[in-house]
Amino acid sequence: MISSPKRLFVTLILAAGVVAPAAPRARAAEPSYTVRKLPLPGGGGGLILMDYIAFDASTGSVWAPAGNTGAVDVVDASTGAIRQISGFATSEMGTGERKRLVGPSSVTIGNGTVYVGNRGDSTVCAFDSRTLAHGPCHKLDSMPDGIAFVESEKEVWVTTPRDKSIHILDAATLDQKAKLSFEGNPEGFAVDSKHHRFFTNLEDKDLTLAINLQSRKTVATWKPACGEDGPHGLRVDSASGHLFVACSARAEVLDTVRGGAVLSSIDTGDGVDDLDYSPSTHKLYIGAAKAGQLTIAEDDAHGKLSLLAVVKTPVGARNPAATDKGAVYLAHSALGGSGDLVVVEPGK
Repeated sequence: MISSPKRLFVTLILAAGVVAPAAPRARAAEPSYTVRKLPLPGGGGGLILMDYIAFDASTGSVWAPAGNTGAVDVVDASTGAIRQISGFATSEMGTGERKRLVGPSSVTIGNGTVYVGNRGDSTVCAFDSRTLAHGPCHKLDSMPDGIAFVESEKEVWVTTPRDKSIHILDAATLDQKAKLSFEGNPEGFAVDSKHHRFFTNLEDKDLTLAINLQSRKTVATWKPACGEDGPHGLRVDSASGHLFVACSARAEVLDTVRGGAVLSSIDTGDGVDDLDYSPSTHKLYIGAAKAGQLTIAEDDAHGKLSLLAVVKTPVGARNPAATDKGAVYLAHSALGGSGDLVVVEPGK
């Protein structure tokens, strides 16, 4: 999921006139940040393939599916202590120099339950968020990518781009309730229960879709104009209706309430995949793996992004998960990454 270095700069023509990307504006009051590495079990100085990670506010833990190790590492964000769930299936993908071992790769936080998607055997499994006890599993007919808990519907939505679909599972049993098919590869996810919408991108079509959670019909299609690489990760602020879209080298704000208009954008450096957003602070976190930096921006009531900080990180750090204390964990995988998480913390 690491994007190519090509970048496309676009001018967006809206009914109200020309809207250019918001000029970054630094805030002197933003604290300085420290950067450290947190080694994970099984790394031993070698590469751990990681993709999506997530923070569980109810337990203060970061869940990191550690792919090729066949494990999920659960990190106490206060103490740094790591508990591990092992025994996940792994399998080899690719050929020749592109061959790699894949395993657990995605995670979403539910109500007392955490769901893990595994590329090793195309399953989604549930775990107790506190005891880590194993719950039910469901085997998909295609490899899972992103995974999202939909609280209002008591469902888990799983993007499966290899067969251009989304699987909808019952959150309690993980039985499959529906499968949605598309004319492109679903990539990224965001849930807006207030407006009853699930958002995903068709990465190969450079489109962003809004899907009604109850009818499961696509109700809007927007063009973020990310370029050849297409759009990647998504987050949404349900209160404002602002949808944050990750392009390979920038992040955009789309207005989901008023036709998907692009309200602003901010340059981030290349290698962006997923991003994270804190509704309580209106802060957006974007890790650029190729540029080796974390961009922290703030969204205002009008959807204008303002630059707060750019923090240098090791090359390969991406897909941030922000904690309730303002720390940011990034998966350090590929492009020079190793067996660790990168932790970015605000100064005292």
